[in-house]
Amino acid sequence: MTDHTVPFTDNYRDLSNANGYQFEFVCERCGNGYRSPYVRDKAQAGRGLLRSAGSLLGGKVRDLSGATERFQWDRGTNSAAKDKALRSATDKVRDEFNQCRGCGNWVCKAVCWNDDIGQCLVCSPSVAEEISKAQAAEQVRQIKEKVQDVNWTEDLALDERATVTCPSCAAKVEGGKFCPECGERLAKRTFCTGCGAEMREGAKFCAECGERT
Repeated sequence: MTDHTVPFTDNYRDLSNANGYQFEFVCERCGNGYRSPYVRDKAQAGRGLLRSAGSLLGGKVRDLSGATERFQWDRGTNSAAKDKALRSATDKVRDEFNQCRGCGNWVCKAVCWNDDIGQCLVCSPSVAEEISKAQAAEQVRQIKEKVQDVNWTEDLALDERATVTCPSCAAKVEGGKFCPECGERLAKRTFCTGCGAEMREGAKFCAECGERT
């Protein structure tokens, strides 16, 4: 008895076009996949030849070629050729995937399958990989904890406005009080013309004597 059923999965994309068939199967965990070879549709090729003959010979042949144009194939459901192509493509990639009985997803054997358990790595993660991830996470936590105990501001001039460009020579700077290129002070200092007190940047009046700048 001939088997007319067409096996398929939910992890494939139909790349077929008007001239032939092709399918792309992807892993539902990592997205890696395999593409079946492109198979030309022989019937479509025949209709193309018929259209060419109709344009050259005219008459009844032209009428017949026009009929092929009016005949619309539903390439998604009603094409025996497409069913055959899908069955063949599925057979070609079958050995590259396993369906997990835990979640039902189709995953690639190469990356996402746990051979020891017989499930995908989502349902049954690799013990070695989980240990490695836990170790790395703990290392990061300990690094952050130790960094908090270090004084990273000891050499920074926090009481002065930080600049990234020297106001004198326009060189790029990364902190400090003086420019490493020209030696000028990075934060310009302004003094009151009345009492000589140092004034805050942008101040209009001296905070010591009230003199206007």
